[in-house]
Amino acid sequence: SLLQLKLWNKYRVSNIPSLIFIDASSGKVVCRNGLLVIRDDPEGLEFPWGPKPFSEVVAGPLLRNNGQTLDSSALEGSHIGVYFSAHWCPPCRSLTRVLVESYRKIKEAGQKFEILFVSADRSEDSFKQYFSEMPWVAVPYADEARRSRLNRLYGIQGIPTLIVLDSKGDVITRQGRVEVLNDIECREFPWHPKPVLELTDSNAVQLNEGPCLVLFVDSEDDGESEAAKQLIQPIAEKIIAKYKAKEEEA
Repeated sequence: SLLQLKLWNKYRVSNIPSLIFIDASSGKVVCRNGLLVIRDDPEGLEFPWGPKPFSEVVAGPLLRNNGQTLDSSALEGSHIGVYFSAHWCPPCRSLTRVLVESYRKIKEAGQKFEILFVSADRSEDSFKQYFSEMPWVAVPYADEARRSRLNRLYGIQGIPTLIVLDSKGDVITRQGRVEVLNDIECREFPWHPKPVLELTDSNAVQLNEGPCLVLFVDSEDDGESEAAKQLIQPIAEKIIAKYKAKEEEA
């Protein structure tokens, strides 16, 4: 029915079963990954399962691939890419190769940036092998509870996913994967969302995220695509501002 379709679209359900908790008074999503909540907290001790600040969820020791540990407080004041990935997943491996280069470029440009690997590998050995290719930090594989809490915090539905946070721990974009692949030189870092995008192979995934307006123009004529952009830019900005005021994703 139409109502069912509206609910699927509103909550961006891409696979089932999905369990989403909502605050009845405000209608805001409290938690997208209800199934993980039920698994991790069967007694309901953490109810009402609302989102916690990143710094609280990530708190604890982190690893470097040389065996050194550091405290999560070392991330404070940096932009952070929270990277959900696993060695068994081919798109993850190809993104990791690009991301290693992007990470180096951003650091060499003097930006405060750190990546936190949250593994979905199937064994500690597989995690170690994959992490050995990464110059950044990771949540220890054995700390399954913390890995699961980070999955819950961002409602991760699939991998690879790269969530980019600002220095206060607030989400800049959930589409870090698309941004990294579209911006090999990292000129747009930290990748604040653009109101209007040109449709490409790598960002087409966003068409599944919610309602989209796609404007087709004659690509032979450069002036026409620029004029089309100018036409829809203010409309897109207005929509984004409206959602921002409601503290919802546009």
